[in-house]
Amino acid sequence: MNADTAAGTTANGRTLPIATPAQVSRAALRLVRLAPGPFAAMMALNALAAGAGLVGPWLLGDIVDEVTAGAPVATVDRLALTILGFALAQLLLARWARHIGYRFGERALAHVREEFTDRALNAPASVVERAGTGDLTTRGTTDVAALGVTLRDAAPDVFVNGVQALFILGALAVLDPLLGLFGLLVVLGCWLVTRWYLRHALGGYLAEGEANSHLAEQLAATATGARTVEALRLQRQRIDGAQDAVDTCVRTRLRTLFLRSVLYPGVDVAQVVPLAGVLLVGAVLVDRGTVTLGAVVAAALYLRQLAHPLEAVLDRVEQLQSSGASFARVEGLALVPRTDATASPTPEGDRIEVIGARFAYEGGEDVLRGVDLTVRPGEHLAVVGPSGAGKSTLGRLLAGLDAPHGGTVSVGGVPVADLDPAQLRRHVVLVTQEHHVFIGTVRDNVRIAAPDATDDELTAALVAVGAQWAVELPGGLDAELGAGGHHTDGAQAQQLALARVVLANPHTLVLDEATALLDPRSARHAERALAAVLKGRTVIAVAHRLTTAHDADRVAVMEDGRLTELGTHDELVAAGGAYAALWDSWHGSTPR
Repeated sequence: MNADTAAGTTANGRTLPIATPAQVSRAALRLVRLAPGPFAAMMALNALAAGAGLVGPWLLGDIVDEVTAGAPVATVDRLALTILGFALAQLLLARWARHIGYRFGERALAHVREEFTDRALNAPASVVERAGTGDLTTRGTTDVAALGVTLRDAAPDVFVNGVQALFILGALAVLDPLLGLFGLLVVLGCWLVTRWYLRHALGGYLAEGEANSHLAEQLAATATGARTVEALRLQRQRIDGAQDAVDTCVRTRLRTLFLRSVLYPGVDVAQVVPLAGVLLVGAVLVDRGTVTLGAVVAAALYLRQLAHPLEAVLDRVEQLQSSGASFARVEGLALVPRTDATASPTPEGDRIEVIGARFAYEGGEDVLRGVDLTVRPGEHLAVVGPSGAGKSTLGRLLAGLDAPHGGTVSVGGVPVADLDPAQLRRHVVLVTQEHHVFIGTVRDNVRIAAPDATDDELTAALVAVGAQWAVELPGGLDAELGAGGHHTDGAQAQQLALARVVLANPHTLVLDEATALLDPRSARHAERALAAVLKGRTVIAVAHRLTTAHDADRVAVMEDGRLTELGTHDELVAAGGAYAALWDSWHGSTPR
């Protein structure tokens, strides 16, 4: 995989987008602009430290010449003390620069984390679901951590060592132009090896990051579905899948290791050969009286000193390539299409209309095939049909989690795809079988739906859905939930989710068997809480149990991705069609 191919991956596939090198460069400049003062101070102090480091070899060459000329001990002591003074200055300047650099790096990293969290929360749910939690988790942990190391250590080190290398080359040229050419040979050799490495490194590290994400997704899916895996005896398949993912990780890791195994020996050769050349040519020049012995000693020391910054830069180049790939993956989340809240139109009314809606999941056939449906404000509509008929998919389109590939799904005359997530949730909310309780307080868990809600409003929402238990916990709204706090059961988790719905206050609820996974006792509690939430709202219930359809104002029957029947329960039973057959089958009656 080359860099262009890697950077072209978008959210249209199974993975989240990856930023291009140009986009990564712009993002890096944006981080610098967040704190230009500290960044400039860090650069200036590093440059001063690099300049102070040049004095030692130069004065050491002077010592050699002075001793050769028979200078007194006082002269040597003075030069030695000067060397010591500049070495101390270099140490203090470098430490001061590193201190500022760490502060700059931590602030920039905090901004990256906040920006990543904001992008992840505002990304369309359908995009995140297609990519998988493993990819998102790896980008938010491993990739962000790698970027943090670069901001704190690698970038400042590359700069200071790069400046130091330039200063050393300048000092060599001033000392003796002919000996200075050997410094250029060191740089040329290192550049050739590094150029070969850079041509292959980005693609290698992107492939390694993608393989790590796939492995994380495999492990997360197996852990989450452990009971299903055990019940269906799928252990061998999951182990084989994980082993394939591990093998891919190993292959990509070996590829990047091979690149480094060429880079480092090549750099060593590029440094040693010119040093030997300086000693040989310098001996000839000293013999001819062209240069002094002290100049040759200083040149050799400068070349040895040049090796340190070049090694540091090249060592960080490997890290910069790895973190550059990580930054491209982190910044890639910004490429996920988002609706502009400022340009989002305002729906006029609560009427929901589906016109010619078609939809297919990635790489599959159409699941919905030209569905037409109008839901009146305040109506309770049940959507029924056999498994695979497209009921849940229609619910996802109505809730704005997916956009139709053909036709339109609109609320108040505005396509749901044109609404930003915050505005859409004020109109339509999907309630499913799965409810997440976040680690944090009761207040944190409920206020997600309305960040500006007061404690009285939070309490009222909890009481409305029968969650008095949350208010009565030790600490009340400040009580901790999850690990180390109160452990919620299925009914309590759903009550918290319904309290969020009360605070969001949408006019339409899409229910996809919201109580199907609960035991009968918990389901009764949850249904009573749900009844309080449904009052006065438009309800679209994806029903697998026909008792829900019996109590609805109208029933929509889905078959093979099409809406085949629409009417009241009594009308459809009397019609003797598909719904009547489902109703008879549900009650064990003889089909009409």
